[in-house]
Amino acid sequence: MGLKEKILKTLKESKLVSEEEINKALELQKETGGSLSEVLLKLGLIDEKSLLLIFSKDLGIPPIELSRFKVSEELTKIIPFHYARKHKVIPVGKISNTLTVAMSDPLNIFALDDLKKLTGLEINPVLASSADIEAALERFYQESAKEEIENILEKSSSSKLELVQEEKRPSEDETVVLKEVKEGPVVKITNLILTKAVEEKASDVLIEPMEKSMRVRFRIDGVLCEREAPPLNMQPLITSRIKVMANLDIAEHRLPQDGRFRMRIGSKDVDFRVSIVPSVLGEKVALRILDKSQALLNLDALGFEEGVVEKIKQVSLRPHGMIISCGPTGCGKTTTLYSILKYIDSPEKNIITVEDPIEYELKGINQVQVRPEVGLTFASSLRSILRQDPDIIMVGEIRDFDTVDIAIKAALTGHLVLSTLHTTTACGSVTRLVNMGVEPFLVTSSLLGVLAQRLLRKLCLECREEGEVPEYVRKVLNLEKEVKVYKPKGCKKCGNTGYRGRIGICEFLEITETIKELILKSSPEGSLKERARQEGMQTLREDAVLKLKKGLTSLEEVLRVTAQD
Repeated sequence: MGLKEKILKTLKESKLVSEEEINKALELQKETGGSLSEVLLKLGLIDEKSLLLIFSKDLGIPPIELSRFKVSEELTKIIPFHYARKHKVIPVGKISNTLTVAMSDPLNIFALDDLKKLTGLEINPVLASSADIEAALERFYQESAKEEIENILEKSSSSKLELVQEEKRPSEDETVVLKEVKEGPVVKITNLILTKAVEEKASDVLIEPMEKSMRVRFRIDGVLCEREAPPLNMQPLITSRIKVMANLDIAEHRLPQDGRFRMRIGSKDVDFRVSIVPSVLGEKVALRILDKSQALLNLDALGFEEGVVEKIKQVSLRPHGMIISCGPTGCGKTTTLYSILKYIDSPEKNIITVEDPIEYELKGINQVQVRPEVGLTFASSLRSILRQDPDIIMVGEIRDFDTVDIAIKAALTGHLVLSTLHTTTACGSVTRLVNMGVEPFLVTSSLLGVLAQRLLRKLCLECREEGEVPEYVRKVLNLEKEVKVYKPKGCKKCGNTGYRGRIGICEFLEITETIKELILKSSPEGSLKERARQEGMQTLREDAVLKLKKGLTSLEEVLRVTAQD
């Protein structure tokens, strides 16, 4: 019987938690992740003291009171402050090559493995309450925390970063707060976070207040990674600093705010989109990084298969009609549309875009920023743009019937219209348009093609290693036995993730005569997909498998990003 099963059995026998409550906790654990202990405590099904007693009895681990211990400086040097805080552990003793650590969750095998690798010592866990551990972190690691901030400031002193746009003039009430957020430490720490995010090629930065700490996370290659964070008491000052940079109201803490700013990091300009939302524990900051130097804006460099790229190019050269790019947020839809615009752009064409927000400024193309607060919506912008004699129009997103109605009418009256739609598949976009109220005959008359896409993480070619594929998975993915499949390993060049960069996969539905017939008959999505595949459409899963066979991505990525056809 495993440790987890043993604990569950004791919980049931103790009658402190019912079987129904345990099942509820296990279901929540599957959905949210984290340890079973955390879920049980979060749901209030058991108190920490009772849980520690059960751990002690079943695992034979003694509980201790940290308030009676004195942790030496030598011990705190073995486990650095940020590791101790991350895993909620305190080193309490060392004999020979065995380090004794106090922790509240001895079932956290990831923490134990991490500490073993970090220290090179055998780890002997003892039990302590999380409150005792938090108090001990403050008591024994005070100097380490100060040193950590000093190191951060020292690192940031050489950062070549400056705010490009001017900050707004403050009111008298804001002067005190502004004085704090413009002082050295806050500015330097904020700049360091932003600089590191750009250097690590992150697409987003999340700065979040937790109950007893502050959390900083970067989204790198589509996956969130936690990074070293300053102390919790700096979180409001960092948030206010970002508000000042984005010309937002630093006195407003109750309502969401959105803004943007531009910074020059080294020799390049980087745009940041800011979203601030009030939460129970404080204001949460989300920054989207728009690094123009990382933008490919080239159809041939997006990773799509050659045959699909040729079809997209052919369709985009038609004089009128509508092309739609679809997929979830952050899958590269706008980048693909920009790449199409760049491919078809010429001095003879009048190209106008309507976007919210404008992600990249394109030379020679007229771009309009939507501003709903003053009545400048997608629909109203489109009505005005049609009087500007455009040849090609790009609509950032189709959100409602008014927008799609004007876009389709524009496509029918001699304009080439590009837009995005939040659907998951190419054939599903056709069904979505009809559900929005567009008549099937208008869809067939205006729509040229639909591109559904996703982004897969690329394996690091420096450290990838050959992996095994279960026989039943080979059958599901139609992988021949001789095909080699690679898996991530991790090295310094990829930050020990095993992945470097992302590559696009797609399915392109060309609106042929037979597809038009099915749309006119209001055929379901499944019928459209079946017919499109007969005509040669490659699905997202099939495209991902091609990347797998080429050794560009891993089996886990293919299964994570794509659904079964």
